[in-house]
Amino acid sequence: MKFESSPLSKTYDFHKVEKPFGNFYFCEKFIVAELNAGVHFNWSKIESILFEISNFYTEGISLGYITNRINSYSINPHDWAKVESRMRGFGNMLGSAIVYYNKMMFMNASLEQRFSKAVKIYPTQSLEEAIEWVLSLEKDK
Repeated sequence: MKFESSPLSKTYDFHKVEKPFGNFYFCEKFIVAELNAGVHFNWSKIESILFEISNFYTEGISLGYITNRINSYSINPHDWAKVESRMRGFGNMLGSAIVYYNKMMFMNASLEQRFSKAVKIYPTQSLEEAIEWVLSLEKDK
């Protein structure tokens, strides 16, 4: 289910960032990403979102990142190290949840989990559970 059409979007204030490759919802303590089908989420696309993040959020903020995989897309798992490094320069990435909807998406999430060195990655089948998990990281901090 898309974040914007879910009841959760009425629970959390958000700022929507629309890109040609997907939509991003900037909430107070987390970001929800929904990429378009067939997209390769490469470093240049990631950098454009990191730019938007740095313009929207206050420097030093702690954020959770949720990718709501309503569509199938690809990403180079090695780019996670770059994202983690870039976020350290801006703020604190608490963790990332991956909402998956089928077995193939789960396998991809598991692979990404192995490539992440500094950030916890939590695969789940529920957007609500993903949000609860990233918010719990702030409390554990």
